[in-house]
Amino acid sequence: MLHLKQLSKDFAGNPLFTDISWHLKKGERVALVGENGAGKSTLMKIIAGLIEPTSGEIQFARGARASYLPQDGIVTSGTSLFQEARSAFGELLAMEQELNRLGQELEQLPASSSEHEQLLQRYGELQEQFRHRGGYTMEAEIGTVLKGLGFSPDDWQRDCGEFSGGWQMRIALARLLLQRPDVLLLDEPTNHLDLEARNWLESYLCSYPGSVVLVSHDRFFMDQVCSRVAEVWNHAISDYHCSYSRYLVQRDERISALREAKRIQDEEVEKIEDFIRRFRYQANKASLVQSRIKQLEKIERIVIPPERKRIRFHFPDAPKSGRVVMELKKLTKAFGNHTVLDRVDLVIEKGERVALVGHNGAGKSTLMSVLAGAEYQGGQCIAGHNLAMDYFAQDQASVLDSTRSVYEEIYSDAPYEMVPRLRDILGAFLFSGDDINKKVGVLSGGERNRLALAKMLLRPSNLLLMDEPTNHLDLFSKEVLLDALRSFDGTVVFVSHDRYFVNGLATRVVEVEGGRLIDYFGDYEYYLEKKEGTERSATPAPPSRNNGGETGTASVEPEPLPVFEKAERLKDREEQKRLKREGEKRQKQLGEVEKQISRVESDIARLEEEMAGPGFFDDPERGKEAGERHAALNGELEQLYQAWEELSG
Repeated sequence: MLHLKQLSKDFAGNPLFTDISWHLKKGERVALVGENGAGKSTLMKIIAGLIEPTSGEIQFARGARASYLPQDGIVTSGTSLFQEARSAFGELLAMEQELNRLGQELEQLPASSSEHEQLLQRYGELQEQFRHRGGYTMEAEIGTVLKGLGFSPDDWQRDCGEFSGGWQMRIALARLLLQRPDVLLLDEPTNHLDLEARNWLESYLCSYPGSVVLVSHDRFFMDQVCSRVAEVWNHAISDYHCSYSRYLVQRDERISALREAKRIQDEEVEKIEDFIRRFRYQANKASLVQSRIKQLEKIERIVIPPERKRIRFHFPDAPKSGRVVMELKKLTKAFGNHTVLDRVDLVIEKGERVALVGHNGAGKSTLMSVLAGAEYQGGQCIAGHNLAMDYFAQDQASVLDSTRSVYEEIYSDAPYEMVPRLRDILGAFLFSGDDINKKVGVLSGGERNRLALAKMLLRPSNLLLMDEPTNHLDLFSKEVLLDALRSFDGTVVFVSHDRYFVNGLATRVVEVEGGRLIDYFGDYEYYLEKKEGTERSATPAPPSRNNGGETGTASVEPEPLPVFEKAERLKDREEQKRLKREGEKRQKQLGEVEKQISRVESDIARLEEEMAGPGFFDDPERGKEAGERHAALNGELEQLYQAWEELSG
């Protein structure tokens, strides 16, 4: 499908990669990994033809094409969402226009004319191509992709210019997926997607017929989608035919072996150089010295770039809190006529790691802001005993003062006793030396997030509210943040679209949906199982308390639920059963419609084959009946596709 031959790329004399040769087979799904600045995005742009390599060659299979989705920067306006998505089918739309034109000409020509027969033959051939390439399922496919990426049918006729930056990237992704290029190049495709859209995209890419090369900071996503990892490192590409998690193990083994080889080589070089120094000026050793010099020149030195610095930190010890840290009672939050939270109840207990999940716009950030102290319209928000809260908002990095330096920004919010430790805290987040004098306005998204996280270490707290803390963080920084939150001895409520992060931290999942809160007492995998209607074999019991009042490791059976909670859970269970029955009924109907579509398409194909036969239109009556039959079958097919779309929606 794709072959890179001796490819090199330099920027101002600094090589990104040198003489790399790499092959991509049809249907492969590859995760392109490497440190920031290693050249991942540059390599994808070179493959897409957006940047010229310094040297080397790119070869595609005959007729193959590649399309590239950048991280951001795509803005579309002036057309409706549906029309923008439909424009991805350029060739099919051209065929559709020609079919319409041919149909109009056939209506005007007499059936007995020779030109009519030629046009009818061309019409039949073109219609078969149109059907074979998915022309009749085009709109259904558009609906599937738009729905999967989080667009509702109400959005389809909205102008693309009305959508924000994150949704603009979803539009670009939808258009790219609908184009179905042979090589799909995706640079951080999950950046602007919520968990539901990520799950859908993951399934879509797993069944994608072409090849996929992607860059992502979502470890879970790469594990599920990719079966091969290509690492851009040390000016070269190294292949690992395994999942991303397995790659991390194999890479450590490879680096260890490389370091050992370099150690042995350095010892050998040192011995040779020592021999040359000792005997360089002894005439009787001249030939041996020259031999050693030639030997030294032939050695291909192993070069290992310095290990990248990684942030290291832990949150301050949490002050003691009560058993109940925060409680909501019949709380309502609305914006105008739109009620986001409708009389919701929520109890957050000490030591819990609560993940808030739900689609974009469901109210996760609204709930987080209410917990942080925002106003609400009804009910109660009750803070627990000795609550000390810290809030990382979704736009926390953007509220930093861009005119201040990094040091001035953290100093402005630091208690007096913490001032001597500010440089150490900044150093832990990779701000050292002259970096602390950089203006906040020139920092990258990842650097801003690191600075915002550093400010959370200034004061001890026992409740951390964190809304998308992983945004703009690379894989290594996410791992460090995950470790720090795991070891934090207080309570954490968080929102994240990184499923590996959610599953690694959450002990409880709260789904925000339709103004309600639905509790799942388990990790993210447990939540997915329950959502799919499967029963978990055992539910982990909450931690018990020892006589000293501290959290212990032994587990006890949970206390009996109050009657109203039992009734609520019973209602939820009945609702889930009802939804499951409706889903099964819809799937059965969908299967019947698909069978009818297959039957009608077969009838059309047989009829067109008969119509294309020699002498078929010699009998005008026969030709007329066949044309009417053909039109009726196409009308029936259109109705069936409409029914299929309604059942799929």
